[in-house]
Order: sequence, then C-alpha cells, then structure tokens
Amino acid sequence: MLDNIAGLILMVGILTFGFGFPIEFAVSAMVPGTALGVLVGDLMFFYLAFRLAKQTGNQEVTAMPLGLDTPSTFGITALVLGASFKQGQAMGLEDIEAAYRTWHIGIWCIVLTGLLKFALAPFTEWVRTIIPRAGLLGSLAAIALVLISFLPLTEILGHPLPGMLALVIVLTTLIARVPLPGNVPGTLGALIVSGTVYYLMCAVPGNAYHFPEPLVVEWFPTRWLEAWQFGWLSHFSDALPYLPIAMPFAIATVVGGIDCTESAASAGDAYDTRTVIGIEGFATLIAGLSGGVIQTTPYIGHPAYKAMGGRAGYTLATALVVGSAGLVGYFAYLNAYIPAPAVYPILVFVGLEITAQSFIATPRRHYAAVAIACLPALAFLAINIPNRIFNDQALRDAGLSATTLADGLLMGNLSTINMLSSGFILTSLLWSWALASAIDRKLDVAAKVFLLAAAFTIVGAMHSPLDGSRLFLPIGPEGWGDIVLSAEYRPAVFEFFFAYLASAAVLFGWSRWVPSVDPGS
Repeated sequence: MLDNIAGLILMVGILTFGFGFPIEFAVSAMVPGTALGVLVGDLMFFYLAFRLAKQTGNQEVTAMPLGLDTPSTFGITALVLGASFKQGQAMGLEDIEAAYRTWHIGIWCIVLTGLLKFALAPFTEWVRTIIPRAGLLGSLAAIALVLISFLPLTEILGHPLPGMLALVIVLTTLIARVPLPGNVPGTLGALIVSGTVYYLMCAVPGNAYHFPEPLVVEWFPTRWLEAWQFGWLSHFSDALPYLPIAMPFAIATVVGGIDCTESAASAGDAYDTRTVIGIEGFATLIAGLSGGVIQTTPYIGHPAYKAMGGRAGYTLATALVVGSAGLVGYFAYLNAYIPAPAVYPILVFVGLEITAQSFIATPRRHYAAVAIACLPALAFLAINIPNRIFNDQALRDAGLSATTLADGLLMGNLSTINMLSSGFILTSLLWSWALASAIDRKLDVAAKVFLLAAAFTIVGAMHSPLDGSRLFLPIGPEGWGDIVLSAEYRPAVFEFFFAYLASAAVLFGWSRWVPSVDPGS
C-alpha cells in the first residue's frame, strides 16, 4: 500500500514540481483512474488466491501482489507526460489545454499498453524464447538503477535528516532483512520515524522545512469520468511519437509478470501465467479507459510476503485503501501531509531490488549484456540536468541554449548524449539483446537485432535529435511539415542508421566463420 501511495505521490510530484503541471488537474483527472487500476487488479488477485486455495485445498495460499509499475511511474511521467506537457506549452497552448492534451496522450499510451499485454498473454513463453532475458531485464535494470534509485535521492538528501533515517530503516529492514522491534514493517517504521522528525524540523524556524499549506480538497472528483466520453481518441497523432517509449514498459512488465509467477510457484503457489498476465492487462486497460496514466503489474517479492504471513487479505486491503484514496479524493491529504523524504526511500529499495533480480534471473555469462543496457540510461541521466538548465526561463529569455555554446566540442558532446538518451529504453533492450546473442555465438541473430535498430533509428524511435524525442520521416516534401526531419539533423541520424547497417553486415559475414556453441557450456 505504501509503495503504491509513494508511486502516486511520485507521479504527481514529478509532474507538478518538475514540469509545472497543474496539481489540481493531476489529482482530479489522472490519479482516480490510476488508482482504479490498482483496485481492480488487486481485487482480481484476491479472488484468484481464494480460487486457488479451494482448488488445491491449501489454506496457506498467498495472493499475487499487484500495484503501480514503478519504472513506468518514473519513465512515463517524465518521458511522456512531462515531455508532452512542455511540448504543448511550446506550441502556445494554455496550461489547462496542454494538461488535457497530455492527459489524452497518457490515456492512449496506457490503453494500448493494456491491449498489448492482452495480445502477449497467450504467447508469453514464446516472447521469452525470442528475446534473451538479459535484453528484457537489462533495460528494466537500467531504468531501476539509474532513474528509480538515483533521482529520488535528490529529494531524500535534499532533506538529509529525515531522508537518511528513512533510507537506512528501509534498506536495513527490506534488503538486510533485519527486523524492527515488534516486527513493525520497515516501510511503516520509516514513515513513522522520518515523518516525526520531518514535522519536528518544520517547527524549528530558519530552515527549509515548512508545514503543508491548507488544502481545498475536491471530494469525489469527477473530471476523470470525462475519459469515458472518449475525447482522447482525437489525439492519436499526438500520442504516436510517445508510443515507442511506452510499449517497452509493457513488454518489461509482461516478462516481470512471468518471473513473478515462477517466483510464486517456487513458494508453493502455482498460478497460471496466462491468467496473471491477463489480469495485469485488464487492470491496466481499465485504468487507461478511466483516465489513468500509469500501468499496473505484479510485484516481485511473493516469497517474502508469504514468509511474513501474507495470504489473500493484504491485496484486498491494498485495493480498498489505494482505490478509495483516488476515487474518494483523500489522496490529496496523503500527497500533502506524507513527507516525500519519508516514502521515497521505498523507490530506492524497489530500484535496487529490481536491479539485483535482473542479474539473479539472468545467466552469469550475460551479466555484461545487462550492464551495457545501463549505458543509454546513463546518457538520459547525464543530459537531464543540462536540458533543465537550458530550459530555464532566464536562459531562454536571454536567448541562450545548447546551440549557442562557444565550445564546439562541448556542443557536439551534448548533441551525441542527447541522441543516445532518446528512446533509451529501446536502445538498452536492443544493445543488450545483441550482446547476449553474440555471447551465445549467435552472430546472425545479433545482426538481425542491429537491422531492427537501424529501422527504429531512421524514424526516430531511437536516437531522435528532436525535442520530445519525436518520431519523423527521414525525407519528404516540405509540405508535409514537421513530420519530415529537418536537413540540419539528417547527417547525424543517417550516420547512426548506416552504423547499425554496417555493424549488421559485419556480423552476418562474421557468423559464417563462427561455429555455434551450446549456450549452457
């Protein structure tokens, strides 16, 4: 429950503080549908646990845990919602108009994410066969380590006294497995201790701590119901450039759902994988159709929940608390009065746990393939601060940008890092897939992956130099407008494109001279 609440707080916080998104709109339009997805998914897993217990006669069945997908919470919020809101402002839209446009883009991404999960559910084992686990989990590890674990540290250590206390308690209880007195859950203990310290600091004058401002809460918000009027259908063309960002998150949660199902089986609860992924897809689809902007997914850690005594009831409790928080409206209180430094350490734990699981679930020979997936994500991290600096209103008013730098080498480096960061999730997946294939002496497969990378590059799904990582056509009549790549960007894009083609050609030729080997040897 705290993890889900932290995810909702993170989504609203990134949008409002990071991009200037209207907080009232986020709480009334985006939060209810997102919370509804958790409500529906956890209720279905609650029922599934009782059904499995009845079928097997085992009264110790533990329900599958489900909640907001943390990588998506961070990635979709920053790379889709925040980016599209800024894009709308740059188009001259008023904040409320840009917010509606952003919301409709987010709905499209989540609805299509749910449909993709449904489509993949019957073929989950085939997906696992085609793409090495290093490729699928490598991109997930990149997001988890570089983004989920690192970026919350700025908020945690921005308030170091309560933040460090919460971080120490969370990591010591959840990773080191050292229990708190009375077996109080680590996340709850961190919230109590850190929250108390935070509010004590608020009472001390002359520091950066402040009591929350008085709230005007909209009880039982109704704006989210506008999603069922389907006005978002007209914004498909706006959503299209962001789909290459959203879809890999869906694939990653499908693989994560398979892994979670296997983990549950190892603990004695044998759920059907297709059912688990189907429920995940249905909950995501309901969330999207109801205005939600973050997908749901099964959580890693089923054996730990079972060891702590969790059965089916904890998913019912999570469903009721998270769902009612969004639909009734008291999430506004949680968002205002739960200090972010007290709950953000949960995200650090999640990031570290996902990263660790990515290596544990990957064959040792593919560790380097998981590691290389982190490099494009590091590029996103490296370009994040410069982009925020150059987008500062003071520099924009002064006419300063990355293109006005006097140091040509620095300007070129920033341009390269920006292109590497664009579509980094796809880049991470394909680079990791190619390296894992090469490690297994499947150079022809690696060559085909590079051909796929070339195809993505030439339309901007990867390495787009445009603001917002927009898709484009490499050439075309001027009358087609901004969809055609500007001539100034073509040399860099074409060189990336031909680099992948040349690499594929080398690997195809090389494959004729390299005998295949048993991957297990």
